[in-house]
Amino acid sequence: MEFIIDNAIYIGLALGSALVFLWPMLTNTGGGVPSISPSEAVLVMNRTKLLVLDVRDEAEFAGGHIKGAKHIPVASLEGRIKELAKQKSKPILVVCQRGMRANAACRVLATHEFEQVSSLQGGLDKWVEAKMPLVKGK
Repeated sequence: MEFIIDNAIYIGLALGSALVFLWPMLTNTGGGVPSISPSEAVLVMNRTKLLVLDVRDEAEFAGGHIKGAKHIPVASLEGRIKELAKQKSKPILVVCQRGMRANAACRVLATHEFEQVSSLQGGLDKWVEAKMPLVKGK
């Protein structure tokens, strides 16, 4: 007990450091959905035939999207899943504004047995922050 009292500051620092490293794992809201950063996404786009699936609403999509992205709002995804049937075994990157809708869309795709689905980490906000290009209009 004396050891703990004498070294409380050091023990607190050690616990705080451990928490800093574990925090991202403890607060993962993706529900097991893999996510990739904007720079990783560009690498994958350059190396493979990646389908970018934008699940934002119509106005958000028209305001700016990743070049070549297929637009299916998350609310319509279940009903339009057949449009993606040929992509079941191919890589798909799901994109929304901040990442929450993309994670939900990834879970829908997973229930329909899509094999290589991931979301854009931080969504289009992080894409823009990384100074990646957008296309405006439809």
